[in-house]
Formats: sequence, C-alpha cells, structure tokens
Amino acid sequence: MKTLTIIPARMASTRLPGKPLADVNGRPMIVHVAARAAAARLGRTVVATDSVEIADAIRAHGFEAVMTRADHESGSDRIYEALQALDPNGEIDAVINVQGDLPTIEPGIIASALKPLEDGPADIATLGVEITEESEKTAPSVVKIVGSPLEGQRLRALYFTRATAPWGDGPLYHHIGLYAYRRAALERFVQLGPSPLERREKLEQLRALEAGMRIDVEIVKSVPLGVDTPEDLERARALIAQGI
Repeated sequence: MKTLTIIPARMASTRLPGKPLADVNGRPMIVHVAARAAAARLGRTVVATDSVEIADAIRAHGFEAVMTRADHESGSDRIYEALQALDPNGEIDAVINVQGDLPTIEPGIIASALKPLEDGPADIATLGVEITEESEKTAPSVVKIVGSPLEGQRLRALYFTRATAPWGDGPLYHHIGLYAYRRAALERFVQLGPSPLERREKLEQLRALEAGMRIDVEIVKSVPLGVDTPEDLERARALIAQGI
C-alpha cells in the first residue's frame, strides 16, 4: 500500500493565536509534528497550509509544505486539495491525516492508524483509547466511540458521540482524531458535504457513517497531547524537554 502523510495547518485559532508557529523548545510546534510524522515512515510527509509563514518555517527545517486555499471548512478538505496537487496521477493508495497540534505524538501511534486499512475492509481508519478517568466518561469534550469489537485491539465504529455511550457495563473509548483514508474514501467523503448528525454533534466523522462508509478503530494505549490552550503549550514544552 502506497501511503502519503499530510498535516493540515492554519494560523486561525481562537484560544491560541498563531498556534502552529508557537515556539516549543526552539522549534515551531508544527515542525515537531512533522518530525514525528516523518518518523512513522508512512511515505512522504507534507504540511498542507494556507499560510506562507507556516510553509516557510516547515521548509526551513527540511520538511515539505504545499500551499492550499484559505476557505476550507475542514482539515479533510485541505488534505484532499493537497493530495490532488501532490499526486495528480493517482498513485497513492491511502492518506494519513495527522493533526498539526500534536507535538508529542509517538510515531508508533501514527503508524497504528494505518493497520485497519492494511489488513481489513475499512474505508477509513482511526484511533481510540479506553477511558480510565471517571470525569472523562461524562465530559462532552471527550468524544466517545460506540463500536462492535473485532479481532485484536480493534472496533468497527457504529457511532461517535459527545454523550456517555454506550450504556451498561463495559469499557468506554475515547476517540483520537487521527485518520487514515483510502484514496477513494477521502474523495467521496469531501464530496458528500456536512451531514445532519455531523452538524448536530459537531463531529465530522459522522458524515462518513451516515453515508454508509466503514470506519474501523485501532485501540492504542495513550491519548496524545493536543495543544489548544496556553496551558497545553506549556505542558508540551515540559514533555519535550524531558525527551518525550
């Protein structure tokens, strides 16, 4: 399977303006993400952005960037435009979408997202972690996966929700928003447009499920730190200073 890793990045952030270029121990945050994605060795790694500043920073540190339009509603739309520019002949089989605010993510976790596409029938693959903190089970900010168990550490996703689900005894799973798409699935996904449940829950992945697409979830051991606030940024700096 020939793969391409794309990291969508834009400057707009209400809680942390200029987030991709925030300094994390001497390098912009987006550069840390690019380095970790490249270390996963899932093909070519490219940052897709509408910002010249982000593109310049990425290239200055030896990574690749591609310019995209500024009017995209989602990261999926941005990576699809980037894919068309980077692979006009359609040679890529799968695209890995890594969020640009994960500067401490382990390369192995990124690689795990591809597994359901390599050895299963899924259209889209993503990641989950079993919830162990009681407060996270009811927190709307923690997206939960409702899924049917498959062999090994894998679920077939039936729904994603901000509510506490499913009901009853058993584990609950925290969704990690990192995706691997078969090329045809990504093309179909972006052409569908937002769906009713996607708009209601504010969860883009529900668009695929509503359209009958299959999403499989690889269960991993830890949730990577997403940087959304100044406090998250300080935590990322501390973790990277510790060699994490």
